[in-house]
Amino acid sequence: MAKVPLRGGAYTARSIIANAQRCVNLYGEANPEDAPAPMTYYPTPGLTTLGTPPTTGQGRGLYAASSGQLYAVVGSNLYAVSSSWTFTLVGALRTSSGMVSMADNQTLMCLVDGPNGYSINLVGNKFAQISDPAFYGADKVDFADTFFIFNKPATGQFYISPSNSLTGFDPLYYATKIGASDLLATVAVVHRELWLIGAQKSSEIWINQGGTDFPFGIMNGAFVQHGCQAKYSVAQMGDAIFWLSQDNQGGSIVVRGQGYQTQRVSTHAIEAAISDYAVTSDAVGWTYQQQGHQFYVLTFPTADKTWCLDIVTGEWHERVWLDTNGMEHRHRGISAAYAYGVNVVQDWQTGALYALDLNNYTDAGQPIIRRRGFPHMQSDGKRVFYSAFIADMEAGTDPASISQASPAYVLAADGSGNILEPDVVPVYLGVDSGSFLANPQSVYLRYSDDRGATWSNPIDGGMGYTGQYVTSILFRRLGMARDRVFELFWSAPIKTALNGAYVEAKAAAT
Repeated sequence: MAKVPLRGGAYTARSIIANAQRCVNLYGEANPEDAPAPMTYYPTPGLTTLGTPPTTGQGRGLYAASSGQLYAVVGSNLYAVSSSWTFTLVGALRTSSGMVSMADNQTLMCLVDGPNGYSINLVGNKFAQISDPAFYGADKVDFADTFFIFNKPATGQFYISPSNSLTGFDPLYYATKIGASDLLATVAVVHRELWLIGAQKSSEIWINQGGTDFPFGIMNGAFVQHGCQAKYSVAQMGDAIFWLSQDNQGGSIVVRGQGYQTQRVSTHAIEAAISDYAVTSDAVGWTYQQQGHQFYVLTFPTADKTWCLDIVTGEWHERVWLDTNGMEHRHRGISAAYAYGVNVVQDWQTGALYALDLNNYTDAGQPIIRRRGFPHMQSDGKRVFYSAFIADMEAGTDPASISQASPAYVLAADGSGNILEPDVVPVYLGVDSGSFLANPQSVYLRYSDDRGATWSNPIDGGMGYTGQYVTSILFRRLGMARDRVFELFWSAPIKTALNGAYVEAKAAAT
């Protein structure tokens, strides 16, 4: 049998004859040289509900303050969230939709929602709207060297607060992005340096130069020929920032800014997908780190799509949530924070808080679809007869990892992701044995003989009973093709991992 290892992430090229590989709710991890496969693909974390707000509403932002307190904006309300995930109302905003931004100086926290700003004392959570005439609103607030820093919406300007204060704004404490003529989309502070990210074609870096009239000045030679296509796509991870870029030559590429340089991190396939979206300006980005992997998650609300970059491996995958009808949608998370030792995400629709839980294989009870496509298989244009396909997957998962409340699902034959009916569910095998045994969960194989344009009916393969760790997930009598693309998919709420496959095939003479 020929070994078919998996490499790379999601890559459905502009033409499927080049590549037709989806990678959905799976991310790759590189293995040591002596491992059976170069990459193993693991399930993305499920969502475990932590808490729900007293009044549901649009999730607009999370922030873990330097005091350790977690704050959440849901609809028009700002809440302080305790370590027991209890929501306590802090104050009401004048807006009820759109993303917000928060920053603090260990004593005061500032929140902006576009036209308005708010001051919150971290001791006692005293809440007040900023009413200073020299406060002009902002889409983004950040903090550096005792100053709160704001973009002035719909201008090329940014301005700052007085030192460690949110009162007494000086109307002359502002500056203008000067490197190019485009407006300012947003600001970001990275290791005390201020990135001014333009709205169309360029960005520049400023530093605190200690000026008496205005402390910040442009850093000579640090100029970036990338603007920003979506102001809320900007997200930071360590000493790097990521955003959806555009410039004078075009847009819809994702870049990383680090060390006064930018690097393209999106692929041609990702860029082709984004360029097809009717609206990209509403994209929202957030980051998190889990078990050494660093992720940049980019959601397009209007397009109903979520893409995720594993910053460590450089690979992309899709994050997909299934509704009760089994249809695929963008991921539930719209904002993230690390609080109380938990990777927390906020639901974009209800404001509920979830843990990104690697030991939960559902999205708060909803099944998670996982897909992995394989590369084109050819033999110099000859017909190839496929007698067997063995999925190289982890099988026989232990009982502790199986959720009795969340059955697997059989998916529609057309591969659309529609749920037809519940599949087998865990059962107890009598009082005498006192043991729990799960029915075999299923993984499905489908294939395309026209280069990924249409697909066969799915073929069901069992993952084995609990404890059957050497189960061979085998599919036989798979027909003939000159150009074959395989895809595995499953929604069983159990622990899985995928290395690739073994394929038994024989090429014909012509």
